[in-house]
Amino acid sequence: MHPGNLTKVSEFILEGVFDNNHLQGLYTTISLCLYLTAVLSNSFVIIATFVHPPLHTPMYFFISNLGILDLVGISSVLPKMLENLILGKNTISFEGCVAQIYTFTFSGSTELILLTVMSYDRYVAICQPLHYAAMMSKGTCISLVAGVWAIGTINSLINTLLVAQLDFCGLNLVQNFLCEIPPVLALSCSSTYLSEIMVYMADIILGMGSFLLVILSYCLIISTILKIQGSAGKQKAFSTCSSHLAIVGLFYSTIIYTYIQPTSTPLRKKKKPVSIIYTLVTPTLNPLIYSLRNKVIKAAFWKIVPFHKTH
Repeated sequence: MHPGNLTKVSEFILEGVFDNNHLQGLYTTISLCLYLTAVLSNSFVIIATFVHPPLHTPMYFFISNLGILDLVGISSVLPKMLENLILGKNTISFEGCVAQIYTFTFSGSTELILLTVMSYDRYVAICQPLHYAAMMSKGTCISLVAGVWAIGTINSLINTLLVAQLDFCGLNLVQNFLCEIPPVLALSCSSTYLSEIMVYMADIILGMGSFLLVILSYCLIISTILKIQGSAGKQKAFSTCSSHLAIVGLFYSTIIYTYIQPTSTPLRKKKKPVSIIYTLVTPTLNPLIYSLRNKVIKAAFWKIVPFHKTH
């Protein structure tokens, strides 16, 4: 098509997150409750790690960063989704779609790398306990987190800029309830070759690389735990990484689910259930998983609550 004949797309139409329009009120209420729960619980974990001295450890420093990323991820999607549910529309501007791609890709890729760093932290704590303080010093932890955020930022920025410079001149129905790179690329009327290459590289280097490192860490952790004498010692060692293992399992299960679907399965049926899980459910469950059985975080809660009551 000749460039002069292109009609630029100024907005995209998002598929509704839920198919039954008769239950929009219920869906809106559930989504709002999940969003408020995620915001409050993650905010509490972040505040607790700063004000409660027993939480001034590498593990909780990483957990607070995980909470920030969960807030960024869910806040990049839920406000717009709730707006569309309440107003009964499914549109998002081109600029809004690009911004959503950037923030959502950033939070997802950064969290992927952060979970790998957290698995390394658990490896050092269990397999190298005598060297833990030296290997996971404050300076080391800050450097690791800075590197994690830098990689996530660069990855998201490159992929978002490649999408932003594409031409969209016809179809504008995004086969998901949020703007993600694959369904948006499918709508472009210009070559998406470079964007697809960069997405594949990110999947292989960040996705597969992080997954293999997490698997390696836990193989070494399990091997060390099995050598511990006595069931009490084994249980104590395992309890220090059980919460992280649960979150890693939840995070990667959504990714694996996407790739084991038959190729004949439509894109929307592949992506929508997974998107709902890692957009709505995961950011809500992550802080709860770390908090429900954690006595230190519970103690921090009772320390913070009276502080708020006095104001």
